[in-house]
Amino acid sequence: MSPRASAARHASAVPDEPLHESAPDAAGATEPWPRGISRRPSMRISDVLDTLRLEFPAVTTSKLRFLEEQGLVEPLRTSAGYRQYSPADVERLRFVLRQQRDRYLPLKVIGERLAALDAGEEDETPRARLATRDGVAATVVPTQTALALAEDAGVSPEFVAELVEAGLLQPDRRGTFDEWSREVVVTAAALAEHGIDARHLRQFRTAAERQVDLVAQVVAPVRGQRSASARAHAGTLAAELGEVCARMHTALVRSAVADVAP
Repeated sequence: MSPRASAARHASAVPDEPLHESAPDAAGATEPWPRGISRRPSMRISDVLDTLRLEFPAVTTSKLRFLEEQGLVEPLRTSAGYRQYSPADVERLRFVLRQQRDRYLPLKVIGERLAALDAGEEDETPRARLATRDGVAATVVPTQTALALAEDAGVSPEFVAELVEAGLLQPDRRGTFDEWSREVVVTAAALAEHGIDARHLRQFRTAAERQVDLVAQVVAPVRGQRSASARAHAGTLAAELGEVCARMHTALVRSAVADVAP
């Protein structure tokens, strides 16, 4: 039995007493990460989705099941076969989803990080979440209007408009921008300080689109499968390949720049 499974069953036996941060379980193993958070399995999968969708609107039941299949979370199963999650399970899922969204880490690497956290070799404090009006915790960074994006990035609204016209930014149907847009704006502003304006940056969009086409070709066979697990796998594979493509682009640019200024 894995340390997580052992801890989950211990928590179910003592529902009102979360495990202490450094308390060993019955087998003498250190409590798995996150420590000091209740391991009482009291949440259904629908409850978990409602909680996570505040920060990850696209998360689905199939995604959670896929992450379970990969061994990244181990919800308790009732005698009827239903999944029951604890607050600690939710924090573990939140960690995995953030690593995928913010760092595009492959699941294998995320699993290795979790193993290091479980063993106490690394430390990660669960991020505090802001409370909304109804008291539900959230850390969602909402989509932004052009004006709000400009203010957040410290540029003029006209500069954001230039990036839209050049195809570097693409607002949605409501005219708002996603969470990656700020990084695009800040980076474009840094290049502008060296005289590289928006029209010169169109080649970056073209290169990115070509890389996305390559990713789509690799993902297409997986995405074409009908199972929910396959669809979740397709999303994960696309994210991982996107990160690898970005690393390749960075390595090539750095190598070429070294020749420009020896």
